[in-house]
Amino acid sequence: MKKLIQIVLVILSTVTFAQTGVIKGKIIDKQSESSIAGASIILNANKELAATSDEKGSFVLKAVPIGRQTITVSFIGYENAIVSELEVTTGKDLDLTIVLIESFNKLEEIVIKNEFSKVKPINKMAAVSTRQFTVEEVNRYAGGRSDVARLAANFAGVSTADDSRNDIVVRGNSPSGMLWRIEGIPVPSPNHFSTLGTTGSPVSALNPNLLANSDFMTSAFPAEYGNAISGVFDLNFRKGNKDDYEYTASIGAFPGAEFMAEGPLGKKQGSFLVAGRYGVAGFFGAGGTSAQPNYNDLSFNIDLGTGKWGNLSFFGVAGTSNIDFIGKDADASDLFAAKDEDAFVTSNFGAVGIKHTIKINENSFFKTILGGSTSSNTYDADRYINFETPQEEKIRYTENDNTESRITFSTLFNSKLNSKITIRTGLLFEQFSLDANLTDRDRQADNDGDGLPDFVSIYDTNGSYQIIQPYAQGQFRLTQTITLNSGLHAQYFSLNEQFVVEPRASITWAFLPKHSFNFGYGLHHQNVVAPLLFQKGDVGGNLVETNKNLDLVSSQHFVLGYDVKLADKWRGKVELYYQSIEKAAVEKFASSYSSLTEGADFGFSVDKPSLISKGTGFNQGVEFTLEKFFSKGYHGLFTTSFFESKYKGSDGIERNSPFNNRYVINALAGKEFKIGKQKRNIFSINTKITTAGGRFYTPVDLAASNAAGYEITDDTKAFSKQYDPYFRIDLKFGMKINSKTKKQSHQFYVDLQNVTNNDNIFVDRYNRLTNRVDTVYQIGFFPDFGYKFQF
Repeated sequence: MKKLIQIVLVILSTVTFAQTGVIKGKIIDKQSESSIAGASIILNANKELAATSDEKGSFVLKAVPIGRQTITVSFIGYENAIVSELEVTTGKDLDLTIVLIESFNKLEEIVIKNEFSKVKPINKMAAVSTRQFTVEEVNRYAGGRSDVARLAANFAGVSTADDSRNDIVVRGNSPSGMLWRIEGIPVPSPNHFSTLGTTGSPVSALNPNLLANSDFMTSAFPAEYGNAISGVFDLNFRKGNKDDYEYTASIGAFPGAEFMAEGPLGKKQGSFLVAGRYGVAGFFGAGGTSAQPNYNDLSFNIDLGTGKWGNLSFFGVAGTSNIDFIGKDADASDLFAAKDEDAFVTSNFGAVGIKHTIKINENSFFKTILGGSTSSNTYDADRYINFETPQEEKIRYTENDNTESRITFSTLFNSKLNSKITIRTGLLFEQFSLDANLTDRDRQADNDGDGLPDFVSIYDTNGSYQIIQPYAQGQFRLTQTITLNSGLHAQYFSLNEQFVVEPRASITWAFLPKHSFNFGYGLHHQNVVAPLLFQKGDVGGNLVETNKNLDLVSSQHFVLGYDVKLADKWRGKVELYYQSIEKAAVEKFASSYSSLTEGADFGFSVDKPSLISKGTGFNQGVEFTLEKFFSKGYHGLFTTSFFESKYKGSDGIERNSPFNNRYVINALAGKEFKIGKQKRNIFSINTKITTAGGRFYTPVDLAASNAAGYEITDDTKAFSKQYDPYFRIDLKFGMKINSKTKKQSHQFYVDLQNVTNNDNIFVDRYNRLTNRVDTVYQIGFFPDFGYKFQF
């Protein structure tokens, strides 16, 4: 590593760089999203370098010096916007969408400076527990693997289940409570190797290089979001460069080999953006298993420009993945494979849509989206019975084939009535089609007397159902310092014909220029995941889908927050929250089981028919965030969460949930050093330290497991044991090189993950071959790397 850095530094010292970059973008009104013509854009470092937005709100600043820059945007009757620490390079134009907020009183003489930053969410109706994130953060933070889900784990109140997956645990909730949205419509888990009902996996299928700034929400969501009880990832695709053709070629251990192209399209200021990736993690032993994971994905956003009938765009993402676990290649430390089993896994994901936006007048617009998505996975396992004995035989043990498809229609109307009132109303309709089959010998009796567990159909469904979600909400600026967001969300679930109405509200009071309080409340519902919903139970000798009439799980969110601007570029935030959960799925007889404990693995329990909606739970905690936004060459982020997550099964005993880590602490920092004769190239160092309480788990009943031949846990002690605390340090080195004469740039990084090689426990699990309980550890030290060429 030291020699590599020295070689790069020597190369840089011999080159003189004089290239400049381009800052361009669009200025819009935050409430109406209408273009603002005539806005003034000034480069703070050189007041003579300025531009004025045209009739479409567009602007261009050319010949901008390379490096970090700040611009100020102003327009009569609006609060000024300051956009700071913009990274200008030679390889790619910097394209921005900048929102201005209309002054509360247009007659006032006071100029208000509005720091345009990720403190404020993109969704104007979101006031509590929402964090805007940028693509730069995804690529900058150490240990992130270019994965937006792993980025979220740095935020207060969020953790991941373990290093092997990117499941998002929000405030002690199951990851299955998450909602993923792309370009305004819900989508299935956008991950490689994902399975039915889950929201995470080992590798993301989302290419961060196509993402625009987006919102991540952890509680009391605005009224337009539904069918989720833990969190929302509301992702947007950026548009391609509408003025010039640009290309990117890159390679990294986890994101893989990538090529991306973008450029202008048509005569209406349209653009195209398309990228493909091919996974290479298996070649570098980065999967935590002896098997080689294979995955690739394709993403695109085609904008046809704006004409008489509005703006029309097409977007999509598709991914495919597979892996073969061959028992003879596995060892006891393998996270996913077993020596007496061959397993074959495939997974596919896709989502496409067409979006149309049309202005009704200067302050109102309609947005309509028609989309389709699909998610499928197969899992076939062959087990070697009487392994490594003369009587050894191979039998088919598991067959799982799931395909979930949906057609989605979304429409919304947004209108800014005046500078104080904005309303938004809409409808989301989803038509689900499910073809799911699971036949398994796991935990089955030998009723046919052949000496083997019976091959039993757990679920076998081929049908459809609908979810309909109308909503209405408004933002009311009651005074210069008090803003109220309120609305109603409704949800109809056709499978059990349940209809619910959910009030949502939040209020923000900026009682001092640098201080504000906010409070949020929301009632939220979500259907039980499909693998549980369609399980079969024995009724009068017939297998019947006994869980289809389960109620929607209900959750109430209460949030109280305090925000403070401690100094220039420094922000502090505290949030207190309480979440009550009702109508979780539990068993009819007294047991510790609850659907709230599922969702952080590749599958769900296969022996839970005839469930009832009488489970409860709660999550409560306090979160602290101290953030130094990037300026003067460095940044910092410190987040701490102290929380408690409990649930009750049908036995009425309050227990820890498996996601009750009790605390999560993240400390991130980074520094950039300008190098080269003209100090326009960057060497960067970023680090991340994470520690968290160990996950609670149910101990293995070794005697019962030995008798049965498979793992049996002591459910009377459900989630009573806790793994050792988690600890990990990541260290990332990066280099950005700007071309001397061409529109080109190079970026390199080496990301040393878990540099102390700390042994973090993955799981204690029963080994059926040795008849003992083994402790399996997560991935140890791993050096990730990456290279990107933009031209």
